Amino acid sequence: MAMRFKNLDGSGPQAFTRVFKWAVTDKLAGKRRSAPARAVVPHVEPDLAVLATPPAPGEGARLTWLGHASWLVQLDGVSLLIDPVLRDAINVIIRRNVPPGVPVEKLPHIDASLVSHNHYDHLDLPTLKQVGARIVTGLGHAPVFQGQGLSFHELDWWESTQVGPVRVHYVPSQHWSRRGLNDANQMLWGGFVVEGSSARVYHSGDTAYFQGFKEIGARFPKLDAALLPIGAYDPAWFMRLQHMNPEEAVQAFEDLGAMAFFAMHWGTFKLTDEPLDEPPARLDAEWLRRGWPRDRVHVLPVGGTHTVRHG
Repeated sequence: MAMRFKNLDGSGPQAFTRVFKWAVTDKLAGKRRSAPARAVVPHVEPDLAVLATPPAPGEGARLTWLGHASWLVQLDGVSLLIDPVLRDAINVIIRRNVPPGVPVEKLPHIDASLVSHNHYDHLDLPTLKQVGARIVTGLGHAPVFQGQGLSFHELDWWESTQVGPVRVHYVPSQHWSRRGLNDANQMLWGGFVVEGSSARVYHSGDTAYFQGFKEIGARFPKLDAALLPIGAYDPAWFMRLQHMNPEEAVQAFEDLGAMAFFAMHWGTFKLTDEPLDEPPARLDAEWLRRGWPRDRVHVLPVGGTHTVRHG
């Protein structure tokens, strides 16, 4: 089956030979960095009574990190889930290092689930079915959702849809997609800009560093929050074409012109070779090197909540 989608620079998924070298050859040869499968990652109990009621118009956006790339974003009376993966494991094999910030059964009413792309650590069909909300995602995802009893709405890059009073925009990322053996790049990947009356929030989805951050920042100036991935980057020769390291994430934040940085995509699942707890330390070092204000960077504990609004 021919590839349908490509990145802005024309690139597609990595060649199988590169995947095999990382996953098999280098592992057998002992060339891969070794790190424990577990680590201590901060986790707090969420205030479920507060989360039960989304902020009203004018009160900004409440952001709750659920672990990995999963977020509860609440604004203008609306509750959205982004990339909800709230089970104990993905694909049975890769188990959570830290429990989800809010279990599915304790979530507030969800108005829509936003799914950035089809990789299993971002599109978890059992979680989405348990939530039961309308799904907003990229083009080409009908084969996943048809017959599942879920309503879904597909968007191309730069298209948008309404969830109540909130506008949801789908924007490019530098990544790829595959869910089966023969569907490489048949389903579009991207990120989201969630826009309400008093806050504008960007979630990058999975992405490498790319020039698209500057265009997103130009189209959506003064983003109040940028939710950016800082993990799954080692080894760089393989991962940098699809994921960012913390230093690249900081550069992406600068390109976006956003007000506040929120770290994600670290500490939850052991997907790559770096230690699970290394990304925040590298982020902190890069922030310090640049001399930027500490109150603009947030590494929330899993289950932690922060509210942003237009300055």
